[in-house]
Amino acid sequence: MELRAENVSRRFFRNSGQANYFYAVKDAALLLTSGSLTEITGRSGSGKSTLLNILAGLLEPTEGRVFLDRVDLYSMADGPRSELRSRCIGVVPQGQTGLHSLTVLENVKLPCLLYGEKLSDASALELLEKVGIADLKDVYPNELSGGEMRRLAIARALVKKPAILLADEPTGDLDDENTQKILRLLRQEADEGTAVLLVTHEREAAAYADRLYRMDGGILAEASAQ
Repeated sequence: MELRAENVSRRFFRNSGQANYFYAVKDAALLLTSGSLTEITGRSGSGKSTLLNILAGLLEPTEGRVFLDRVDLYSMADGPRSELRSRCIGVVPQGQTGLHSLTVLENVKLPCLLYGEKLSDASALELLEKVGIADLKDVYPNELSGGEMRRLAIARALVKKPAILLADEPTGDLDDENTQKILRLLRQEADEGTAVLLVTHEREAAAYADRLYRMDGGILAEASAQ
């Protein structure tokens, strides 16, 4: 399966200043293919998260189109697009998104429960083991550190074995040891056939990527490893 962005742009309007709008993303083209890990770097505010949300089917582009294989995501109604996204795309958002009324284990299982699918505790625990927080399965999110919340989000994004994985700063709150663990896990997911997009500031992440891009002022450009 592949995810393809064709010249996507996203404008936001201003209330003041000389221009009445600005481009957070402008004319971005990107292809994510099965078995590959693509990395996007860039300064904060360069448009990386906006592009990731467009690719995820969460933010409609002002111009351009996004295809999941041959399906135009934004030609679909919200309901069918949400269901397709749930089946095929895993998203690790930048913010903290655990539901505080659910335990860590229940949070990981939530994407399956929303659509009436079954997931054994053993399968969920296996994911928690991979990200290093299996011992916290009965803990609630308000008891977790920022790094533990990030790893919960990663496990939850992987729970339905998505064909596409979009990870926005998945190592942002992690120490060096856990950063390497998560980067190795994302590389493993790509090697097993997932199309992985990693948005990151981590310099060492480039060693795990097949293709490198940099974003600056909403412009996406291919980069070379240094």
